[in-house]
Amino acid sequence: MTVNALAQEVTVLSAEDSVQLKGATEKLAYERGDFLPIKYKNPKKAALLSAILPGLGQAYNEKYWKIPILYGGAAGIVFFIDFNDNRYQLFRQALFAEIDDDETTINPFPNLNEQGLRRNVDYWRRNRDLLYVVSFVVYVFNIVDANVDAHLSSFDLSDDLSLRFEPTNQTFALNNQNYPAISLKLYFK
Repeated sequence: MTVNALAQEVTVLSAEDSVQLKGATEKLAYERGDFLPIKYKNPKKAALLSAILPGLGQAYNEKYWKIPILYGGAAGIVFFIDFNDNRYQLFRQALFAEIDDDETTINPFPNLNEQGLRRNVDYWRRNRDLLYVVSFVVYVFNIVDANVDAHLSSFDLSDDLSLRFEPTNQTFALNNQNYPAISLKLYFK
């Protein structure tokens, strides 16, 4: 449809024609090397996906290399939780063997008295519980990482950034005099 108004010709495109024109224009510009299309990511969606299944937000953001690091860290934490829990259970059973009045139960650590066994039980339990806190922190970090990465997906990394030294005048508060100075300015597109 064409409308003539004050000797100007304005063409109104339907929604379908507009999408086709935009796609053809982007394809032509991409083939010429003018720009790379920016893929905008939804930060809320990335955070929600990471909350549902850790690593899913990183996959949504196309940062696949972070997923093995995340799961490797989680596997390490699970291993150490199990190790600390086993040691805690071992010293706990030894403490019960030491403090009960039954002569048939034997303390597997004859060099440790009741106080030493209690210290070991507390030590291994504290380490195990601390690792539960660390696992929660890693889980939250996974969500925050996905959210921040989605926010930064549209950050401009073009060559139009510049850093310049420029002369300026600086006023000092002590004597209210202007002095020549050099400023460092970062210009964005």
